[in-house]
Amino acid sequence: MVENTRYVYQGEGNEYAFYDAYPDFTSKNQIQLRIDNGGTILTMVIALSDGKLVQTYSSGETYDRENDLNKTGEEEVLLAEPIVRGTAWTLKDGSTRTITDTSASVSTPSVDYDALEVTTQGANGTTIQYYAKAIGLIKIVYGSGESQISSTLSSVEKDVPLTQNVRFFYPNVDQDKIYYKEKKINFYTNDVTKDVIAKAYREVPNGAANVFSENTEINSLFLNDDGSVSLDLNQAFLTEMNAGSGYESAILKCLANTFGDYYHTDKVILTIEGSPYSSGHFKFKEGEFLQADLSNAEQLSK
Repeated sequence: MVENTRYVYQGEGNEYAFYDAYPDFTSKNQIQLRIDNGGTILTMVIALSDGKLVQTYSSGETYDRENDLNKTGEEEVLLAEPIVRGTAWTLKDGSTRTITDTSASVSTPSVDYDALEVTTQGANGTTIQYYAKAIGLIKIVYGSGESQISSTLSSVEKDVPLTQNVRFFYPNVDQDKIYYKEKKINFYTNDVTKDVIAKAYREVPNGAANVFSENTEINSLFLNDDGSVSLDLNQAFLTEMNAGSGYESAILKCLANTFGDYYHTDKVILTIEGSPYSSGHFKFKEGEFLQADLSNAEQLSK
């Protein structure tokens, strides 16, 4: 369950066989991996329990960064004790997964390994996975008929962050415009997403006005099942705003755009200390949301 380590895999047979894996979150016996193949991003949670390594949750199209360690889904046993040739188990789709070798020779671009070989035989073909001690998955080969696709570990980058390009939106009251600045944000394993984003939002670029005041904090931030985002801020967001209705309206638009863009949604539910947003100029009902609209925003040049 390593942290701050990027695994880079080179592919053959398919453009999406190339991918990176990065640990977003870990616990004592769990790891949440972000799998990025350039076309989409998959979140995968793997847990070690009762002599089994089990994929407990997975989700596609996860461009945001949330802690899913406590989420559950359809489980898939990746490895099972005893780690000896012939150990086999049946997956829920009827496929049979078997340890077929405990000292397979596997060459990668960087290192040659003696690896554990696990073969899965299913209705649509055969998959062979190779695991190396203290490293993890080093190669996977998919075969169906005469076609074959493989992904092979090419490098392991230690003590590195996950870097995301995040758009932060800011008002310019004098010109009645909304600007945005794209920032490269570094997340290390187990960093709390809301805290990293809040810190970055408090930093205001030249030519823009602030959205988050010095003491504004994000109490909670998460994606709902219906695709909307829930954003709860502390009271300082209101007490330190000191804005007229026009400026406040621009600030709310910037909030909607920033968090809507990050979560790929146009609905942001804003609350203050758990209650619907209410100020001297605006009062929202329970569940009422801000509408993200990126169409008229201009990028700051510096």
